[in-house]
Amino acid sequence: MRCTRALLHSAAVFAFLASAAMATATSANASDKITIMVGGYEKQIYLPAKLAETLGYFKEEGLDVELLNEAAGVDAENQLLAGAVQGVVGFYDHCVDLQAKGKFVESIVQFSQAPGEVVLVSSKHPEINAPSDFKGKTIGVTGLGSSTNFLTLYMASKAGLQSGDVVTVPVGAGGTFIAAMQQDQIQAGMTTEPTISRMVKTGEASVLVDMRTVESTRKALGGTYPAASVYMESAWVDAHKEEAQKLANAFVKTLKFINTHSAAEIAEKMPKDFYVGDKDGYINALEAGKGMFTPDGVMPEDGPKTILAVLSEFSKNVKGKQIDLSKTYTTEFVKNVK
Repeated sequence: MRCTRALLHSAAVFAFLASAAMATATSANASDKITIMVGGYEKQIYLPAKLAETLGYFKEEGLDVELLNEAAGVDAENQLLAGAVQGVVGFYDHCVDLQAKGKFVESIVQFSQAPGEVVLVSSKHPEINAPSDFKGKTIGVTGLGSSTNFLTLYMASKAGLQSGDVVTVPVGAGGTFIAAMQQDQIQAGMTTEPTISRMVKTGEASVLVDMRTVESTRKALGGTYPAASVYMESAWVDAHKEEAQKLANAFVKTLKFINTHSAAEIAEKMPKDFYVGDKDGYINALEAGKGMFTPDGVMPEDGPKTILAVLSEFSKNVKGKQIDLSKTYTTEFVKNVK
């Protein structure tokens, strides 16, 4: 009898421990870390990524999200394809470019409807007055194969320049971009805030092409250019619908915060080192460019066609390829946000 009772007791304990272990495993799976690489999270164009974190919106959704910083979007893209991260905060045009290479990734939340980029010209080179003057010059971009590279080459092509007329070199952003221009390694370059304001304020550069607003982007590129987004491999999204929805919830709430608060209020939520010693300049730049962000994360209707037109103009990857734009983005999750 004692033996039977002991066996029953042991079986009950074992069942309890197994149940507890299963519950723990389920809980762990529910809170598995999602790693997102940002193509320079101090850049104002990618502001929603860090802002969502500081506002606590990831945690509110029960997500464990880690943001990693990478200076160039093309390098972040490579990390995604290698399986090192689950998502990228970068330009949507990578989704189109990658499909041409047989890789399927999609934007699940569209942050912006304008690139938020400008072409800066060094004050040492007043002879550069239009993209047609890029001939024989060296133009700075964040990385080769990056969105800034796409746009720079498109502008050169649109201005009538041939392949080889202009050289693009990767100089990153912020301090490395500024140093390259100061040392005349580049005569012009495409960059974002707060780098723009820093160089214009010192008089070391002036704005040649402005794509910080929807209106100026249409003038420069001929249409809306959806830029900053959260993109992920389509296979991952299909297998993790719940996590994708929670990410969309957090980011759409962040976009609504941006659209309902002043630049000064938003700046207070950002890390102080993002100001680069000039908080007023950071706020002014954000106030001027805040209109680039979508209010709801929805892809602008005419945007993907503009992207395809830009890439088809010069990209060897995309030129002549059949691209299914409907597979480069989804509105499923943003439209389900309550």
